[in-house]
Amino acid sequence: MTRYLSIALAALLLSAPINAFTPIPSNRATKINFGTSTSLNAIGALARKAKLTEVREYCEAGIEDYVMEKVKEMKANLESLSSVAESDAAGPGPIQKGLTKRKGTISIIAEYKKNFIVNTGFAMDVFSPQVMSPTFREFGAGGIAVLADKRMGGCDYEDIIGIVEEQKSAKGEVPGPVPVICSDIIVDEVQIARSAAVGAQAVFLSYGVIGEQAELFVKCARAVGLESIVGVANKEEAQFAIDAGARMIAVAGIDDVDEKVAVISDLNIPEGAQVLTIAHILANDNKALEEVEEAWICRDKGFNSVWVSDCLYKSGNDPAEHAGAIIRSMAAKSSVKWASAKAMGGKGEGAREYLGDIMM
Repeated sequence: MTRYLSIALAALLLSAPINAFTPIPSNRATKINFGTSTSLNAIGALARKAKLTEVREYCEAGIEDYVMEKVKEMKANLESLSSVAESDAAGPGPIQKGLTKRKGTISIIAEYKKNFIVNTGFAMDVFSPQVMSPTFREFGAGGIAVLADKRMGGCDYEDIIGIVEEQKSAKGEVPGPVPVICSDIIVDEVQIARSAAVGAQAVFLSYGVIGEQAELFVKCARAVGLESIVGVANKEEAQFAIDAGARMIAVAGIDDVDEKVAVISDLNIPEGAQVLTIAHILANDNKALEEVEEAWICRDKGFNSVWVSDCLYKSGNDPAEHAGAIIRSMAAKSSVKWASAKAMGGKGEGAREYLGDIMM
């Protein structure tokens, strides 16, 4: 366990619990220039250093009781955790099962955030959790990732709580609740415990940020009942993640589709294990929606799922091109062999009607 988990255990005796993350007031969607979760591998050491400082301050300020309970649960369960082979024999977890579709189809992980690398020009209330959470569910997202890092995504753990609670309101309905993934820049086990405490069902771990600690963090996630998605940028990282027990691999920070495919090709998968492959779709800073076409190509080249972020927000709540329309279009059974998504931004002749046609 790293030193901040020890700080976490000591913090219970030092001060009363407080919320360490204070929302930054803003009523407009913010454009940033340093990337999104799809580029976490690129920020590596810098992100790790900044986040370690933030985690230390959070622990020293006093950890909430409900988070401390998860910290203790993690520590206790690590001692008796089943082996990776035993876990494989039990089959994939519920999130992995839900994201695994039959051949020829693809699932969508929709990322919720408030800072963007693309121009949106819309007031932030257009993209509030209360608006986006039901939209993601109703239009078929298989998972909702919350970029719970203030600098990168403009969100915090309160946003995770809000979306988790909104999803719970759909219990017993069709479609039902969508699982929520914590996509903080995770550098310490305390963040994993906190993710579980606020109701997330999985965590995103960037190999580019944590390196070989990924093996420990995958175990820590299992110890508190979470599934793990490990972000990788090359075949070596992907193989390490699989050997470490990760069964969901996300290729991040790569634009070219063939390069993404190369990362997941010919990996050594342990007998009895099932591995889900996810392609992060990088956003283009324009109003066209080539990202839909890229999702189709990734599907046809063998990816099980795509992780979609900024392109969901490029057109606000436009009737033809809102986030739900983009999700449904990516999941459609169309193909670049028969259609093109490049004209869907309203720039080409008949473009508006075209996206609507794909959604049918």
